[in-house]
Amino acid sequence: MIRILIVEARKLNRSLVLLLAAAAPTLVAVFAFFNMLRFEEAQPWAMWLQGAAAIWAFFMLPMSVTALTALVAHMEHGPRAWDQLRALPIARWRIYAAKAICVLVLIAGMSLANLVLTIGAIHLATAVKPELAPTGTLDLAENLITTGKVAAAALLLTAIQFWTAMRWSSFVPALALGIGGTFFAVVATAAKQGVFFPWQMPINMLATDAWRVQTALVLGAGLGLCVFVAAIIHLAGREPA
Repeated sequence: MIRILIVEARKLNRSLVLLLAAAAPTLVAVFAFFNMLRFEEAQPWAMWLQGAAAIWAFFMLPMSVTALTALVAHMEHGPRAWDQLRALPIARWRIYAAKAICVLVLIAGMSLANLVLTIGAIHLATAVKPELAPTGTLDLAENLITTGKVAAAALLLTAIQFWTAMRWSSFVPALALGIGGTFFAVVATAAKQGVFFPWQMPINMLATDAWRVQTALVLGAGLGLCVFVAAIIHLAGREPA
């Protein structure tokens, strides 16, 4: 399994996946930098970091998962490499499991990068306008926990996008699903039932109601792992489209 993971990691190194992984959190940090410069008075650390986390969980993370899973799948769909891969003397499920692990590691890394780059953007904006230096203390531990919860709650939507991208060789089904899911998450922001919608589960990690956080986390992470296992079993047992 380790060898398969190393091979998958080398494939990512030669693709646009790493560019996407760097660009998505950087865009949030750039927005945070310019948005902070618009203010005339200092604001607390919590406001800036929660704002960046909300943008990430609400829009950038679901769209990044859509693009990331599609790119990872297209590395095999594009050159029609599935037949060669599946002919190797290794269990087929290991191939899909290795790809799923790479996707999850990238998403966790992107979520962490979103926090780190946002903190860097805040320091940079403070250097430009010292009077905007954030008030209060930077609770790094609490923000790391929130970042971890957001990534964990995104497991279910990631599993759905992963299966869709691997199942069909065309980009269209995976992109349509990701865009549609993000669209309904945005337009139905206030819906109480949104806690049960996979694309709204990450943003519910920032909710003030404890039951919403717990429900979205349990469903997103727990059900997400189950869907990942089911997706890998299904993909390993069928011929590629």
